[in-house]
Amino acid sequence: MPSRSSQERLTELLDPASTVLLTVECQQGVVGPDSALPELAAEARSSGALANVARLVAAARASGVQVMHAVAESRPDGRGGNRNARLFRAAARLPVQQHTGSAAVRVAAPVEVADEDLVVRRLHGLSPLAGTDVDPLLRNLGCRTLVVTGVSANIAIPNAVFDAVNLGYTAVVLADAIAGVPAEYTLAMVRNTLALVATVTTTDAVLVGWRQPRGRETGPEAATGA
Repeated sequence: MPSRSSQERLTELLDPASTVLLTVECQQGVVGPDSALPELAAEARSSGALANVARLVAAARASGVQVMHAVAESRPDGRGGNRNARLFRAAARLPVQQHTGSAAVRVAAPVEVADEDLVVRRLHGLSPLAGTDVDPLLRNLGCRTLVVTGVSANIAIPNAVFDAVNLGYTAVVLADAIAGVPAEYTLAMVRNTLALVATVTTTDAVLVGWRQPRGRETGPEAATGA
């Protein structure tokens, strides 16, 4: 557990008024039972990462934190999608395709999508942020802190963190709410890379932060002290 002082700093950083929770590729075709990437899906579930994402989503809504789901998909004809890396060519040959409108691109249980959530879909690239609507939406929401969860620690999660930092957001990574393969690679990525650019913490610490009472300092009365 974090120390009292570090927990206080984390709680301040996670102010619901300026924090957004981002789930990355927590979709049926990636982490569901019929995943195109069964090894990754198994790790996301057996490690507890996906269950922790679901806990965070529920707690975020209860605390007034905006939830955003980043989904990767493709057109059946492949138009607009990347072909400039081995990963994309391999993905095109998988038995499960992340086609727009298919079950594969629905957010996977136990993560739930509410009416107030934002779902951002991309047809290209490796990052949930680069070239998508995520950045302008975050700015319009007044976001300063982006909490990053989901998969994979191999590619999309570090992309999201780097892009968030480059765009001026403070990134928070929950080490127990992300997954990659092999499992030890996730630990190495967090320790040796993500910890250098993001605040690394745990699901429980974030939940404690969002449960803390906060003053209702809004409106003109708060501004004048009346």
